[in-house]
Amino acid sequence: MGDSRTPSIKANADGPYAVSGVSSLTNSQGMHLPVQDRTWLCRCGQSAKKPFCDGTHKKVGFSSARVAEAGSDRLVSYRGAKITIDDNRGICAHAGVCTGNLPSVWRMGEEPWIDPDAAEVQAIVEVIERCPSGALSYTIEGRAQEGSVGEATILVSKNGPYCVSGPVELADVDWAEGASRKRFTLCRCGASQNKPFCDGSHWDAGFVDDSN
Repeated sequence: MGDSRTPSIKANADGPYAVSGVSSLTNSQGMHLPVQDRTWLCRCGQSAKKPFCDGTHKKVGFSSARVAEAGSDRLVSYRGAKITIDDNRGICAHAGVCTGNLPSVWRMGEEPWIDPDAAEVQAIVEVIERCPSGALSYTIEGRAQEGSVGEATILVSKNGPYCVSGPVELADVDWAEGASRKRFTLCRCGASQNKPFCDGSHWDAGFVDDSN
């Protein structure tokens, strides 16, 4: 039976994530992982029981401080004829959903790198709502849009962050500019400069978690 409490995640200072009320925790292989009334998830990247915390953060002196350079948390808007695409690179997990599905809109190596007129609005919306980090959002006719909110879930992605979706409260956190409250990615490699949010640093850090 699922937990009836409001789903929430608390990013403990220099420690793990305390997860409550989220009954769906799966890994990249589709396996359902055990959850308790309160589940402690590793965020230092070095637990021997990933994704669960085993106290290693204390031994390695893990710091949860946000050390991103000033200005890295910035929402940039790309205005088109029918849709405006908003993007915050500071919380992008580099999952490749946008560039992999609509390369005509999200154009690697070009400036501006987003062309909101290069595809049909519905196709753009579908890609944005699949962005796991919430770095992408959109505005139509001057009104910010929110997609549907499903069940509260946490996915332990392959060698990457925790992908959180649904009505999950992230407690005691300064939200990134324009970040979605219904889908976001949390660092679990310990290397993000923009903790607790993933900023793609797991790629440069070479983070690997074979069991998940």
